[in-house]
Amino acid sequence: MKLSDYDFDLPAELIATRPAQPRSSSRLLYADTQVLEDHVVTDLPDLLRAGDRLVLNDTKVIPARLSGQRLRVSDQGETRASVEVTLLSPTPDGQWRTLAKPAKRLKIGERVEFGGALWATVLDKPEGEVVLAFNLSGAEFDAALAAVGNMPLPPYIASIRPVDARDNVDYQTVFAHHAGAVAAPTASLHFDAALLKALAAKGVSFTKLTLHVGAGTFLPVKTDDVSLHKMHSEWGEVTAKSANEINQTRAAGGRIIPVGTTALRLIESAADTHGKVLPFRGDTDIFIRPGYQFRVTDGLMTNFHLPKSTLLMLVSALIGQARIREIYAHAVAQQYRFFSYGDSSLLLRQP
Repeated sequence: MKLSDYDFDLPAELIATRPAQPRSSSRLLYADTQVLEDHVVTDLPDLLRAGDRLVLNDTKVIPARLSGQRLRVSDQGETRASVEVTLLSPTPDGQWRTLAKPAKRLKIGERVEFGGALWATVLDKPEGEVVLAFNLSGAEFDAALAAVGNMPLPPYIASIRPVDARDNVDYQTVFAHHAGAVAAPTASLHFDAALLKALAAKGVSFTKLTLHVGAGTFLPVKTDDVSLHKMHSEWGEVTAKSANEINQTRAAGGRIIPVGTTALRLIESAADTHGKVLPFRGDTDIFIRPGYQFRVTDGLMTNFHLPKSTLLMLVSALIGQARIREIYAHAVAQQYRFFSYGDSSLLLRQP
C-alpha cells in the first residue's frame, strides 16, 4: 500500500473553521457497501436500530496550548523571548512532555513563564520534544492552566484563525469527563442533550470509555510505504463495566458502533481474537489499515479526514478502499464540511 493511494483533492473552502449550530444540525452522510444517502445528524435515531450500542469517548480536552517567555540570565543581563508550548502528556514522575516553538533555542535548565502563577523549567529535550517541570501540580496546576491556556485547535484551523472563547465550548463534547486529551474526539462534538435523549428513546444504548487523544493524531505519514509508518500511542481505559456492556450487546445481536476513530481503536485494542472485549488500561498504538480484521466494530460514526492520513486508512479498512473513494468524492461534490469542526458520516459494515 502506497501513501498516494489515500490522496484526494479537497478544496480549501470545505475545511470547517467553526462547527454547526446547534451541534446536531451538522450534515450526516450515511453509507454502507450499497447505500449512500444525505442526512443530518438529527436523523441518527432513524438510521440506527433498537438494540444498537454507541461507544462514546468521554475524554476531556485540556487547554493545552500555552504562550510563554523563556527567561535567560547571563553576564549581559536578563533576556526574554517568546515560546509556544503544547502539552502532550504527563510523565510518570509528574512532569510534562511538550512540543515547543522554537524548541531548538530552549536550553536545559531555562525557565519559561506563562503568566499568572504558572512557570516551568526545561528538564530534557528528547527526540524533538521538550520535557517541562511545572511549579504547580494537582488542582493548583489545573486552575492555573485554565486561566492561561488555550484550546489546542488542530493546525489546519489554527493557521486560519486564532483560538477564542467560543472554542472552550465548541471543542468539548457534552459528555466530557476525564481530563487529559489535547485534541477532541471530534465525531462526538455533534451530540447534544436532545439527540442523546432521542437515541435512548429509540432503544439505542451507550457505553463510555476513555482515550486521551494526543497531538500525534495530526502528525503526517512520512513513509510512502504505509506499512512502515510508526503509529503514535495514546492512553486509554475500558472498564469491566464497559466491556460487559459491549459483550452483552453483541451476544444479543445488537451492533457495536463507536463514535469516532478513537473509540474504535480502543475497543479493537481491548478485544481478544474471538471478539470479546476485555478490561483494558494503558497505551495503545494500534494501526488499522486495509487488511485489518475487525473484532468488535460493526460501524462507525466519524468526521471526514485529511488526505494521506492514518484515519483515512482506518475508514478504508472498515468499508473498503474503493468505497471510501466513492464516499469522499460524493462528500466533496455535495460540499460537506471537512475535519474537526466539519460534518459527519455513518459508515456501516456488511454483516
